[in-house]
Amino acid sequence: MTVEKLNRQRVLHLLDAFARGDIEAALACCTDDVDFLTHAPIDVLPHMVPRHGKAELRALWQTIWSRYSEIRYKAPLIVAEGEAVATYMQAYFRKRRNDRIVQFDMAVFYTFRGGLVAEIREIIDSYDLVQQVLEREIGPLITGARVD
Repeated sequence: MTVEKLNRQRVLHLLDAFARGDIEAALACCTDDVDFLTHAPIDVLPHMVPRHGKAELRALWQTIWSRYSEIRYKAPLIVAEGEAVATYMQAYFRKRRNDRIVQFDMAVFYTFRGGLVAEIREIIDSYDLVQQVLEREIGPLITGARVD
């Protein structure tokens, strides 16, 4: 098996573990000094600050699972080259508070070291995500338009 195919499978294993709520199995796919960075508005999603190391990543993932009762994903595109894997995903998170589904697209880039994920970089459609998390249109807030 090529390193690319192996790393692709490793990413899918991590994603599957996270989606079923097995945070420890997902963390086992990562280096002890794993770096996590997402491009999300931290004033609205303060838990999405950069994370370094398994303990900080565990805290992030525990926060996510405390807010959502179900997580699913589709990964229609996964590209692997050497120690890097890029994914385009569609994520579906069910809110614990009211069972509403938050659906968003994201690109996630993984870098491997020694067969483990050493870096995770996410790019999320944060405008759409924030509207769904807040359950309101944010365009008027941004433009200063009056909301009836």
